[in-house]
Amino acid sequence: MAMPLLAFIFLLFFFPLHSAGDSSFPSVVDYSILPHALSDNKSLCSQLVLPAGYPCAEHKIQTKDGFLLGLQRVSSRDGELEKQKGPPILLLHGLFMAGDGWFLNSARQSLGFILPDNGFDVWIGNVRGTRWSYGHSSLSEDEKEFWNWSWEELALYDLAEMINYINSLTNKKIYIVGHSQGTIMSFAALTQPDIAKKVGAAALLSPISYLEHITAPLVRLMVDTHLDTIILASGFHELNFKSDWGTVLLDNLCDRLVNCINILSSITGENCCLNRSRFDLFFKYEPHPSSAKNLHHLFQMIRKGSFSKYDYGLLKNLRVYGQRVPPEFDLSRIPESLPLWMAYGGNDELSDWTDLENTIKKVKSVPELVYLENYGHVDFILSMKAKEDVYDPMIKFFKSLGKSSSL
Repeated sequence: MAMPLLAFIFLLFFFPLHSAGDSSFPSVVDYSILPHALSDNKSLCSQLVLPAGYPCAEHKIQTKDGFLLGLQRVSSRDGELEKQKGPPILLLHGLFMAGDGWFLNSARQSLGFILPDNGFDVWIGNVRGTRWSYGHSSLSEDEKEFWNWSWEELALYDLAEMINYINSLTNKKIYIVGHSQGTIMSFAALTQPDIAKKVGAAALLSPISYLEHITAPLVRLMVDTHLDTIILASGFHELNFKSDWGTVLLDNLCDRLVNCINILSSITGENCCLNRSRFDLFFKYEPHPSSAKNLHHLFQMIRKGSFSKYDYGLLKNLRVYGQRVPPEFDLSRIPESLPLWMAYGGNDELSDWTDLENTIKKVKSVPELVYLENYGHVDFILSMKAKEDVYDPMIKFFKSLGKSSSL
């Protein structure tokens, strides 16, 4: 275990953790769409979806605080994007990932392909800072302020804008599917009535809100050594594990010094069923950048055992929140009428049952639960049996609800 731990800490410290600079970013309109036939060669559609034979369109939206987000709309092979009859369904990725993660398993096992084949109007979300949403109306990624956000903003700005945009085009309530960080975003967003009223149901893979009882050894080590605080105190704002030279470094470490799958297991728990034939493709796209503040917020939650807004410290908390400690997200505010479906794994060391049980006790509705004893955190998106184990039961849940109602 010692070598993977040391290698990961080395990687975390020596990858380019972006600090502030000065530059400008050109302004763009709030909403735009690039027809799938005109998708540029660097788009998610053109790289992963269109080559598989599925119609795909690139959309761009702007959040209230100016971030430019990429959304992709996918239909079945013989479908038309603007004429999809099924309910709209939004996929929300995990930390250090993006919407491409839903297409990196085999075509038969990738949720991004399975859902349109089952008649759903599929939308792929990409949060700020990822390579498919890397932009702002006025800030450059070299500026400190560009990275001044955590999952709180991803929930209340990014997810809120995605839902508003999809609803404006479809006039239907949206089904949400989240994995890992995508579930934190969902839980927080659904406590807001203006967001929740536009959501028809939510399916949560490796659901996370409370994090106090995680057991992943690498994560616990970083939390206990306050690595997140050190990173911020050193003036770093972007966590970018996919820089040009960082990729070379990671490749060399994985090839010569450590088994990178062992590192992955030390972060997520032992994954039983990963499709190892897809690893090269997986690491071609992952990981995506995130912010140091986001990592710090997550580590705050682990230390405090809370599901609350970002803790700025006593004095700034008083200025920002009007109280000494940050307010918690009240899970009891999620509408009791909102159907919830949750899948969790016995080997998942990030989504611990004790924390999930705490979450379930606080929500008013009774979620439908699927327990997979051998699954770790990554199995839910890259298992060789993901369709049979996870996605088929999820689709059965959604179809049992009938079509999304018009607003």
